[in-house]
Amino acid sequence: MTSTHAFWLAGRQATGEDAFDVTSPWDGRLVGSVSIPTDAQVEEAVAAAYAVEAEFAATPAHVRAAALDHVSKRLVERTEEIAQLISAENGKPIKWARGEVGRAVSVFRFAAEEARRFNGGEAQRLDTDAGGVGRLALTRRFPRGTVLGIAPFNFPLNLCAHKVAPAIAVGTPIILKPAPATPLSGLILGELLAETDLPAGSWSVLPVANDKMPALVQDERLPVISFTGSETVGYAIMDSVPRKHCTLELGGNGAAVVLADWASDEDLDWAATRIATFSNYQAGQSCISVQRVIADASVYDRLVPKIVAAVEAQVTGDPNDAATDVGPLVNEDAAKRVEAWVDEAVKAGASLLTGGKREGASYAPTVLADVPADTTISCEEVFGPVLTVRRVEGEAEAFAAVNDSKYGLQAGVFTHDLQTAFRAHRALEVGGVVVGDVPSYRADQMPYGGVKQSGVGREGVRFAMDDYTYERVMVLTGLAL
Repeated sequence: MTSTHAFWLAGRQATGEDAFDVTSPWDGRLVGSVSIPTDAQVEEAVAAAYAVEAEFAATPAHVRAAALDHVSKRLVERTEEIAQLISAENGKPIKWARGEVGRAVSVFRFAAEEARRFNGGEAQRLDTDAGGVGRLALTRRFPRGTVLGIAPFNFPLNLCAHKVAPAIAVGTPIILKPAPATPLSGLILGELLAETDLPAGSWSVLPVANDKMPALVQDERLPVISFTGSETVGYAIMDSVPRKHCTLELGGNGAAVVLADWASDEDLDWAATRIATFSNYQAGQSCISVQRVIADASVYDRLVPKIVAAVEAQVTGDPNDAATDVGPLVNEDAAKRVEAWVDEAVKAGASLLTGGKREGASYAPTVLADVPADTTISCEEVFGPVLTVRRVEGEAEAFAAVNDSKYGLQAGVFTHDLQTAFRAHRALEVGGVVVGDVPSYRADQMPYGGVKQSGVGREGVRFAMDDYTYERVMVLTGLAL
């Protein structure tokens, strides 16, 4: 597909002394060779970002917006090439890879729009109290400082976009660290950003080895950390830098609730299709994939066979084939872990309704019923093509089952009743409730993040921009208001 030995250092291409190979999880072929920054090069990138902070913050909005528009347009022009790259390094089926490029196009477009209207300031009259007569407060937002953006492998382009685009929009430098398994998609963003007029040092894309990251995390010149990944790593980062501003988008074990009023054959067919698709759409490697189905007893017996049939209809195989729905996991170790968790659940008494087979890095789409509550797959994020089904009696038990988790990212509630929808919104301990669909829906402009062990802060372009900045008030005195 491609081969590169360069990374992006303070806005220019650079090479290190060592390199590592990126291989396809589907067939093991070489996808690219990526140079590793030296310690001196990492220091150069951090120093350049720190030095340019004031200049970049003062860059006119139209300059930042034009750069973001440029990246969005270039992603459109190179859609097929980049989709093929994502599929090759990640194993993602090409149809989902094309969709990911389309989402990244929107992220940069949204960021360009927000850059033009962000931080106009909010005026507040202070003469509501006698001591404030003649005074006016003007509140604006200013960057907290350089962002260290750490991206995962499962959406190797779009989640890099969610780190980079909001930073450029607010005028704060960013050092992007793509995932070791999928660095090439992040480096593509470097190619496109290098075509813009953004100041040197305002961005770098550094495929730093994981064992070198603690020093970057601790660096005081990087006061903001935006991390997407595992709960264990995310909270270890936060605990190690308690005085830094951290945004953590961590794991989940997304629940799809099917209530009694979602009862027609058409309703259940729709729910089953959506559940089957979005428990498997990235080989289950999405923090909002459907992992738990919680169905009212009145529909359970009709729904579950439909889910099993829809799961079995998922096309598995070569991610380069446009017909493929489910490709491999990111590597064989990931598939072996999923296999071990499913085997543990079956040995503990769970019923295997379909799937349960591994071949290399691929794991067959799997449905489990009657899963004991203390098994790993009930408690943790499986991050694989596996879902469990559970029967409940009524709305209250269904909502309690959703909340019976250390995670709280998103939940889907299949209901036609508006009052039920509002009760779900109030009762469910999650960052987002999707009514009439699975929890896997995400619009890139909406606030996205979780509660409990699913993280802190919010992504979504405007909301990440808020997270990267802080409010600073100016009081004007002696005014005739």
